[in-house]
Amino acid sequence: MRLSRRAATASAFLVTTALALSGASAAVSAPRPKAVDYVALGDSYSSGVGAGGYDSGSGSCKRSTKAYPALWAAAHRPASYHFTACSGARTGDVLAKQLAPLTSGTDLVSITIGGNDAGFADTMTTCALQGETACLNRVATARAYVKQTLPGKLDQVYDAIDGKAPAARVVVLGYPRFYKLGGCSVGLSEKSRAAINAAADDINAVTAKRAADHGFTFADVNKTFAGHEICSSAPWLHSVTLPVENSYHPTADGQSKGYLPVFDSAA
Repeated sequence: MRLSRRAATASAFLVTTALALSGASAAVSAPRPKAVDYVALGDSYSSGVGAGGYDSGSGSCKRSTKAYPALWAAAHRPASYHFTACSGARTGDVLAKQLAPLTSGTDLVSITIGGNDAGFADTMTTCALQGETACLNRVATARAYVKQTLPGKLDQVYDAIDGKAPAARVVVLGYPRFYKLGGCSVGLSEKSRAAINAAADDINAVTAKRAADHGFTFADVNKTFAGHEICSSAPWLHSVTLPVENSYHPTADGQSKGYLPVFDSAA
């Protein structure tokens, strides 16, 4: 289905080009853009934990009106919009609880997933509380999981999305590096920060490869977050904060200036 959709896009491009070259385009009204049916899946980076403005009806999923899916929907007014991303979600949660809105008519899907499978919360807690050695060991365990086990978990999710919404454009967004190295004099050691950044690079590399192999688009947010990591002068990520669940999550600026432009471009 992915190949047929690309073929259809290529055919449309060729027809449009032919009309333009023949001069016939002046007599043909440009079609109005089709309003899309959009489904937003994923974990806390998609639900908007850390950004505030939570929908009270979303309960512990903490879906925010300031999260990039909600911001995109408000700007583009899709024909339908389903926001099922949930704080703490793992790949199994997406499969079990988030896919119901997907149909053969779904045009656009967004997702961030994989960080919780790799032990994101436990890793950051270990690093914050137990010192450099424990941190490096826990990060090494997480990186091994990302390389050895996460690819299969992602395949299960991506296969399910493709099966339920075969015509959709699927945008898989990555995670930003957490730290600007050399920018903090307190807190975690520089080795710990570098290891955490390397783990983020690992999960993005694995996610990008699995997304590409399914015909999906991977959207890298590191360019927009560059200069806005923790330890920078204007961070778009929370460091350790209260409520503690906001720690290491994008702020409202991180969602609107870090995630939204990347998703908008890819969508």
